[in-house]
Amino acid sequence: MIEMIDQELYLKGKIDAVNADQIFQQGLNVIQRQQNFPLVVNLAGLEQGSTLALAVLVQWLRQTPQHAGLQFKDVPEKMMKIIQACHLQDDLNIV
Repeated sequence: MIEMIDQELYLKGKIDAVNADQIFQQGLNVIQRQQNFPLVVNLAGLEQGSTLALAVLVQWLRQTPQHAGLQFKDVPEKMMKIIQACHLQDDLNIV
């Protein structure tokens, strides 16, 4: 589900109620080991953008320096619509 490739955290598969906590913990472990921020989170492999997936990303962001240590790349269209509906586009650094 999560792997580091070329200084980017790749999130792959689907985040659902069964695995959300596990994915959050895996990502948190990666974030806590980081020395250099911002960290790019590549969402190209995410199967489905959902409010639950967005909640995991926001929780990761809250664990970074000054709540601004993540950049999100290749955000799925459905997740981008959720982000816009929640007025989070200014809070999330989308590249």
